[in-house]
Amino acid sequence: MATMAAQGPGYASPLIAMKEGPREKIVWLPCIRTGSGKPDYLATVDVDPQSQTYCKVVHRLYLPYLDDEIHHTGWNTCSSCYDDPTKVRNRLVMPALGSSRVYIIDISSERNPKLFKIIEPEILTSNGVSHPHTTHCLPNGQVMLSTLGDAQGKAKGSFITFDSYTFEHTGPWTSMDSEFGYDYWYQPTHDVLISSEWGCPTAFGKGFDPKDITARKYGTHINVYSWSERRLLQRIDLGLEGVMPLEIRFLHNPLATEGFVGCALYANIFRFFRKPDGTYEAHKVISVPPKKVEGWALPEMPGIITDIIISLDDRFLYFSNWAHGDIRQYDITDPEHPKLTGQIFLGGSIVKGGRVKVIHDVELKVST
Repeated sequence: MATMAAQGPGYASPLIAMKEGPREKIVWLPCIRTGSGKPDYLATVDVDPQSQTYCKVVHRLYLPYLDDEIHHTGWNTCSSCYDDPTKVRNRLVMPALGSSRVYIIDISSERNPKLFKIIEPEILTSNGVSHPHTTHCLPNGQVMLSTLGDAQGKAKGSFITFDSYTFEHTGPWTSMDSEFGYDYWYQPTHDVLISSEWGCPTAFGKGFDPKDITARKYGTHINVYSWSERRLLQRIDLGLEGVMPLEIRFLHNPLATEGFVGCALYANIFRFFRKPDGTYEAHKVISVPPKKVEGWALPEMPGIITDIIISLDDRFLYFSNWAHGDIRQYDITDPEHPKLTGQIFLGGSIVKGGRVKVIHDVELKVST
């Protein structure tokens, strides 16, 4: 966690944070143990090279329930409050995709997080939503969570808000739901929020079945909302190449009207952008080819992009190929034509000595 600016939490801009912010000394990692008979936990890891406990887990906060499947985390207070000394960034919000709980963690003592509050699933279902995923703090003092299901767990993309101090629910953000939900990003400067789609909780909750693709139980759209009016304006169909559009990121420059979304199943990255008429469009700009393999569930192994992130200076795009096991860096200074500039393998299903054998790799020109 980076030290906060003296006048309030965060910084006046991403570039100032990048140039003036100190290096993090600890990080918090959600650790998921769904189906193991053990609870998920939040790990505190020392990343200070000068510390005696460098690269060690210094604390574990175990959650009180099983099978929560905690996922993303977010802050209670935005960087937009950087000039307000009354605002404090002292809570982590941890939605649980599996149980529909939301855990609020007190991180006032950074190396010793404590459970502050549990928002039970009944709060969400009473508002017609379930399966929370992404959490963002808002400039108005609220926290907003994207949700993937309705009260019965059927597909429904929506949003629910909470007070960032008491964490009492303050109702739905919109009455215009999308077919599916997952991640979202907003740009008040351009009066826009864009959300992505994973799939129906009844489909991904039981494990992936290729038949669910043809049964249309997974999404292929990104959804454009008016930020001020909270209305769904446009649905952009990415087609078969865009099945499971997950993490979505605008460029950090608040004047920018473009960004990227990672489409998991077939490992494609789409660039979305605003046109002169005010509507949005999307085009595929990166494609990771599948590898022909033996010893895996299918004869071809897709990359399966799980997360993407953009550097604070909007120079690089990073994403992870969950199945292949690599993290990639692309130069996006020309957003229409990203260029691969770095790659590192950290695991995945094709590790050396593993049971999966690569028969043909287009990128490496390897055939056996």
